[in-house]
Amino acid sequence: MTHLEREIERLKRKILGLGALVEDNLRLAFQAIEARDADKGHRVMVTDILIDDQEVDVEEECLKILALYQPVASDLRFLVAVIKINSELERIGDLAANIGERAISLAQEHPVPVPGGFAVMAERTGSILSKALDALVRQDAATARYVLASDDEIDALYRTLIEDLKGVLRTYPEHLDAIVLLFHVARYLERLADHATNIAEDVLYMVEGEIHRHQMPDTLAELFRWDDSKM
Repeated sequence: MTHLEREIERLKRKILGLGALVEDNLRLAFQAIEARDADKGHRVMVTDILIDDQEVDVEEECLKILALYQPVASDLRFLVAVIKINSELERIGDLAANIGERAISLAQEHPVPVPGGFAVMAERTGSILSKALDALVRQDAATARYVLASDDEIDALYRTLIEDLKGVLRTYPEHLDAIVLLFHVARYLERLADHATNIAEDVLYMVEGEIHRHQMPDTLAELFRWDDSKM
C-alpha cells in the first residue's frame, strides 16, 4: 500500500467517524424535542463543539493530502467529495444543535399538542441521512439515488406538518411561543433532508465522476431542449 493509499484510508475512517457522531447527535436532538428534555438539549449543543473540531480536522487532512501527493482521477474525486460532505455534515450538526436549543426553550413553555407528523418526519429524515452515510461507506450509487428520490416525500411531509401546526396554533393561540418553536424545528427537519440529499449527490460524483447537482428532471429537460433545425 502506498503512502497516498494509507492517507486516504485514514481519511475515510475520519469522515465516517464524523458521520456517525453527527447521526448520533441528531438522534439525541430528536429525543430532546419529543421528551421536552432540556438536559438532552444541552448535551446536543456540547457535542456540536466536538463535531466542529472534527470537521476542521478532516478539512485540514484533505488539504494536506492534496498538497503532498497531488492526487488525480478517482483519488482526486474522492478528496473533493469528502471536502464537500465534510461541510454538509458540519451543517447538519449545526441544525441538530439548533433543535437541541429549541428543546431547551420548549421545556420552559406550557405543553402543547405535537402533531404526529413530527415523529414521522424525524424518522424519515434520520433514515435518509443514514442511507446517505451508508452510500458513502459503501460508495454505493444505487443507495445515493434512493436518497435523491426521497426528497419529494420529505417535502410533502413538511407541507403537511406545517398545515397541522397551523391547526394547533388556531386551537391554542395563547401558547404562541411554544408553537413557534415547533415551526422552527419543522423547518430544521426539512433543511436536514436537503443536506442529506447533497451528501448523496456528492457520493454520486465520487463514484461516477458526474456532477448531479441542479440537474433537471428528464420531463423538464425535454421542454427546454433547443432545436437548431428550427432556426
